Amino acid sequence: MEKIINPFVVTGKIPPACFCDRLKESAELEKALSNQMNVVLTSSRRIGKTSLVDFVFDKPEIQNEYITITVDILHTTTFREFILALGTAVFDTVATRSEKLRKQFVTFMKSLSASFGYDPIQNMPTFEVKLGDVQRPEYTLNEIFDYLESVDKPCLLVIDEFQQITRYPERNVEALLRTRIQKLTNANFVFSGSRRRLMEEMFFSSKRPFYQSAKSIRLEPIALDVYRDFAVHHFRKADKDLMPEAFTYLYDSFWGVTFYIQRIMKDAFAETQVGEVCHLEIIKQLIEDYIDENDSRLREQLAFISEAQKELLYAIHAERQAQGITSMAFNKKYRLRSPSSTQSASLKLLEYDMITRKENVYSISDPLMCLWLDRGRI
Repeated sequence: MEKIINPFVVTGKIPPACFCDRLKESAELEKALSNQMNVVLTSSRRIGKTSLVDFVFDKPEIQNEYITITVDILHTTTFREFILALGTAVFDTVATRSEKLRKQFVTFMKSLSASFGYDPIQNMPTFEVKLGDVQRPEYTLNEIFDYLESVDKPCLLVIDEFQQITRYPERNVEALLRTRIQKLTNANFVFSGSRRRLMEEMFFSSKRPFYQSAKSIRLEPIALDVYRDFAVHHFRKADKDLMPEAFTYLYDSFWGVTFYIQRIMKDAFAETQVGEVCHLEIIKQLIEDYIDENDSRLREQLAFISEAQKELLYAIHAERQAQGITSMAFNKKYRLRSPSSTQSASLKLLEYDMITRKENVYSISDPLMCLWLDRGRI
């Protein structure tokens, strides 16, 4: 009997047969990169930026013509850490393709030459650089980019959570990267970010170095009818059934956020036996179970913010779409300390990505946090 594969993937690359929609966005991204354009890719968290890039990079047209490199910089806090992350990604992805490329890398990286290791079994250099080895980050950046210019195929680099560079203590990082990137002829970039306000400021403000330097692609949630048809199709393909209203309830509960929908549908697919139907009550129970599963993590998030920030978070949650948060009326309604205190708290909550602001409307960023607060889990 053929084993049934769960089609709702939540980790790793998604097989093409299990990839839902994104036809327009994937074609747009592929066309831009194939025409040597840089791209700024934005969306809320967990909407599927990384999966979209992986999907496009796995296409034969891209795989056969380009070297693809991905570096996640969310964990970095300084320019030196950025350089280390970039250098490691380039070595692991490019230099390891052949002995020639590995030797070229060592030749180009003169500023780190004393830090390379050596594998006597394979008779090859290894990249064992530590943060303390990056003494001259600007110089090392030039070496990395010069190396990319020398390789035999054009390179596509994804820098994930690119807005993180705005938090580095060094003041000229944006200008430095922009100046160097615009000179490259053998590499193009996808600047991916989940803090849309920051990313838009970086790329669409005439006062910033990256102004109009990349094509903009914004990911929105997959349309309800498209996603619902996809889910029902995969259930039926496995001789199971999914009630459309059950999926609609799930989609609405998590605001169409891909990761959460995939996770609950993965559980629902596993729970539903061949010949059975996944109905609304099953989905509701799975959502409750998932909220319970994340209870400790969500409590820990609140433990790291101040009392004033918690009070504002609860007020924004109560309003759902909060406006005029620094007005006397809003502060009085929710017994907040003062408009100035509310202003300070909002800036911190925005920085922590616990709330979002669109124009002058504030809301909770994470639908799971919103559901957790709905159930009085405080």
